[in-house]
Amino acid sequence: MSAYTSREAFEDSYKTLFATFASGRTKSLAWRRWQLKQAYWLVEDNEDRINEALKKDLNRHRFESMLGDISAVKGDVLAHLKHIDEWTADEALDAGFLARYFTGGKIRKDPLGVSLIIGAWNFPFALALQPMIAAITAGCCVMIKPSELASASQDLLAELIPKYMDQSAVRIVTGGPQETSYILEKRFNHIFFTGSSKIAKFVAAAAAKHLTPTVLELGGQGPGIVTKSADIELAAKRITFAKFQNAGQICLSVNHVFAEPEIADQLVERMKYWNAQYLSKGNDVMCRVVNDRNYGRLQGLLDKTSGKVAYTGVSDPASRFFHPTIVDNVTMDDSLLSEELFGPICPVIRASVDEAVASINRLPEPLAIYIFGKDQQVIDDIIHRTLSGGVTVNNVFFHAGMPSAPFGGVGDSGQGAYHGRHGVDAFVHRRAVSQPPSWIDRLMGFMYAPYDDKYIGWLATKGKGIKRGTTLEDEERALGQTGLAGKLLSSGALAVAVGAVGWAALTAQGQSRVAAAWR
Repeated sequence: MSAYTSREAFEDSYKTLFATFASGRTKSLAWRRWQLKQAYWLVEDNEDRINEALKKDLNRHRFESMLGDISAVKGDVLAHLKHIDEWTADEALDAGFLARYFTGGKIRKDPLGVSLIIGAWNFPFALALQPMIAAITAGCCVMIKPSELASASQDLLAELIPKYMDQSAVRIVTGGPQETSYILEKRFNHIFFTGSSKIAKFVAAAAAKHLTPTVLELGGQGPGIVTKSADIELAAKRITFAKFQNAGQICLSVNHVFAEPEIADQLVERMKYWNAQYLSKGNDVMCRVVNDRNYGRLQGLLDKTSGKVAYTGVSDPASRFFHPTIVDNVTMDDSLLSEELFGPICPVIRASVDEAVASINRLPEPLAIYIFGKDQQVIDDIIHRTLSGGVTVNNVFFHAGMPSAPFGGVGDSGQGAYHGRHGVDAFVHRRAVSQPPSWIDRLMGFMYAPYDDKYIGWLATKGKGIKRGTTLEDEERALGQTGLAGKLLSSGALAVAVGAVGWAALTAQGQSRVAAAWR
């Protein structure tokens, strides 16, 4: 591992980035396109070296590295290049032509400034470069702080970023907890952090001192729920795959599984089968736990469990190979549910759907919930009664890869979102701009002091108002009676109302009403 960035070098990078942003250099779409292409070539030209670094850090198989780090970054660049004009363009007000005409209104997407991106070790390239790609598309300057726990990947990023990226606008700094604490003392315009909720609290506290906006991409104890209507074979195959990939060291991984008692035995047996299949060509296909501390943490939690170890094998502390393990008959107060596992141990809790939902709601909000079943009413009920960053039904990870969908957590699993357009939105300020015509006073001159009481009536809210005495039962009854015809009628009424507001804007009286409504 190379020496960490000195404070002098950090200070130089910090000053350079703020000076560059102040110059306006990064607001040019030409500059953004150029830097996105440089990011693509950074990965494409060095795929073998990236694979080697990930092999050294995590014993990651080339297939998983291509899937999770290399192709993910390259695909992200291509999407941003394709949509950069659309995602960064000014937005017209959604208020009708006349309202836009009289206000001269639009919404600009202005880059926030200099963003600090703190990456994570489990996908060290994707979790540093994908936020960088979004920040560049938005027009920001970037300081990247990769995780020191994946030291080979950190060192390679520290070598490649200066070679490919514009050093006046994109810098990388390295360091451990002490250096990171020093960096966080500085004021940035934005902070994007990926990691644990424990560390996120320190990041959020540091950001709060400067009122710095943050995106926090965290994790949590994401449950799987296997209902009695599920395809047990597919559920077992996909849950064990989530635990196998990257040795379960994925923020989106299944942390534990709730299985309805009727199908629990069958599920555990098929999970045992699929774990054996994944290792059928030897243990080297599987990732290693990132370091001795995390290996010891996992072993300690397993040693304390009161559940029944239904499947395991020979682990190797020296190489940090932790054999996939299934623990059956686990209770909610078990050691294995005391924290996010982030490893290849899968606790199985035998519980009804209602018991599973109640248990989920007693824990902090997870990044993901995975529901397996064929009964759509049960699936919808689980989604309705829980809260999580996202949900995938009858599979794993899918919601995080949907085109145009936001990816992020809620509560303890994070705040903010990114991916695609949502990534760009995370790094911009949506600034309302109004440029009304100079002659607008001919219509709105009555707004100035000294006020004339005769115009007060013009400012009153018009319409039928709201009928008093409506009850919850009335609202539920009305919703139950609203079919397709009612919805179409409502949509038509809304269109007429919007047109009426636009027509009213032609008169001084109408202008005052519109202004009052907007307030």
